[in-house]
Amino acid sequence: MSTYPVESIRNFSIIAHVDHGKSTLADRLLEITGTISKTDRNKQVLDKLQVERERGITVKAQSASLFYNHEGINYLLNLIDTPGHVDFSYEVSRSLSACQGVILVVDANEGIQAQTVANFYLAFEAQLSIIPVINKIDLKNADPERVEKQIEKLFDIPTDECIRISAKQGTNVEKVLQKVIEKIPPPQCNTADPLKALVFDSTFDHYRGVVANIALFGGEIAKGHKIVSAHTTKRYEVHEVGILTPNEQPAHKLYAGQVGYLIAGMKEVTEAQIGDTLFLYKQPVEPLPGFKSAKPMVFAGMYPIDQTEYSNLKSALERLTLNDSSVTVHRDSSLALGAGWRLGFLGLLHMEVFNQRLEQEYNMSVILTAPTVPYKAVLSSAKLIKEYGKDQITIINPAQFPDKLSVSDYMEPTVLGTIVTPHEYIGKIITLCQDRRAVQKDLLYIDENRVMLKYLFPLNEIVVDFYDALKSLSSGYASFDYEDAGYQSADLIKMDILLNGNPVEELATIIHKDKAYAAGKLLCERLKETIPRQLFEIAIQAAIGKKIIARETLKPYRKNVVAKCYGGDITRRMKLLRRQAEGKRLMRKIGNVEVPRDAFIRVLKRETDK
Repeated sequence: MSTYPVESIRNFSIIAHVDHGKSTLADRLLEITGTISKTDRNKQVLDKLQVERERGITVKAQSASLFYNHEGINYLLNLIDTPGHVDFSYEVSRSLSACQGVILVVDANEGIQAQTVANFYLAFEAQLSIIPVINKIDLKNADPERVEKQIEKLFDIPTDECIRISAKQGTNVEKVLQKVIEKIPPPQCNTADPLKALVFDSTFDHYRGVVANIALFGGEIAKGHKIVSAHTTKRYEVHEVGILTPNEQPAHKLYAGQVGYLIAGMKEVTEAQIGDTLFLYKQPVEPLPGFKSAKPMVFAGMYPIDQTEYSNLKSALERLTLNDSSVTVHRDSSLALGAGWRLGFLGLLHMEVFNQRLEQEYNMSVILTAPTVPYKAVLSSAKLIKEYGKDQITIINPAQFPDKLSVSDYMEPTVLGTIVTPHEYIGKIITLCQDRRAVQKDLLYIDENRVMLKYLFPLNEIVVDFYDALKSLSSGYASFDYEDAGYQSADLIKMDILLNGNPVEELATIIHKDKAYAAGKLLCERLKETIPRQLFEIAIQAAIGKKIIARETLKPYRKNVVAKCYGGDITRRMKLLRRQAEGKRLMRKIGNVEVPRDAFIRVLKRETDK
């Protein structure tokens, strides 16, 4: 690796909208540089996860080192292939921190789309040099001229800088490599400086512990070096360093400006924090700025199917969140499902992929539920204040919900949401926000066709599916961001579910008064479908205090008692039916309704079609 000085190193990423051909272009670049052999089987080589293969999308950013000879000089090119979905934009922003330039791929058929714009601005703000590439020119509907005009208008990049390629057929791809070497600057760093390495990704290996992907911003690193993590201040000895071509290939040393992997016997999952800085023992450096943590948009409760699996699931979660650091994890518990976690994801697709990876990579099946948010109650009764030692309590479990008489005010968490959207969708979006009890704070036209809206949202209205509803209303063009805005007073109530007049603790929920009727009706309907029928009638009711707001009746099984009557007097029939009704009434008095566990799971589970 020492034969590649800093001047002949280029670090770059490939960014684009979904399905614009990033991974295919990466395959061609790997083939041209001889990193992988040319065969017909090279389809999305860098998509290694089973999830990615099945869905045909990139989920994890993958890096690979390429060796290329240009005008007699050997160059080391570090390529990072990134995902395109908005749910994984955190991967993109992390990858850019290890790069000096990007290849911006645009589909000649589709033109510029939402994520193209978002990813362009990520690269632009990071002050990286940008090489526009127009892909898929071999399609019969391709219109590269139109796309070039769009790029010029939106991004101020002259049309003559665009390279027209077909990644599938390999047309003009060599030109992209030459442009990378000419346009992208080498990294600004020096081998003589003390070691400074940024951990931009990490995975967990059962045998070797944590494998960290690092970008060196100074110095050199070799096997046997003693290093320290700036985040945990723990010391490690380096067992192995190397480069990814896309598979791991050990090397003697890595030098400033290079991107590779490092194994240093980190046993605990929490030790390799993404965004951490590594330096040599006794040679401390100013830590790199790292990454700002991702904003979770969709929350879900996650519980083990069997409580004995709790500790296994805990370690699987820790290992997977190491590899996917944009998931936030908080402890949570439910009366019906036991101990679990409240997880925050960047979108519904992210949640599905995370769940699928848990199943495939760690063999864990879990229950995902609609999540809860923490509420607060301001106490007024002196007895309760004395009991809790403070006049405000936080309620996560509906079982702890204090009675209205002893509370002066209930509070719910709120967020200040910012929505940026093309102006043609503004009417639909305002209606959506009003349905979610949001209060408009601001409306601003950024330019002639983009609008910025600011709304104050109750958190429980946006945790489940607001983001996805917003995306589908606006054809994927609206973007949403939010920040915490503290608590505000709200008209909260506890809704009980009664079966034949007996409350079922596990199904009680805390809900806003305006939404109670609809939610109660939905819950009763779902229960009617899941509770097994009995020999007596079951009344399923949703109640607020003593007031019943919704009811469904589960009909009993009935034996046909009049089947043996052939003609005869009507009084004979009536006598038999009366006797049956009497028996059912008696049975209802003494019969208990046991709600089976899978009925709880079905009722509490997230509705996929909602």
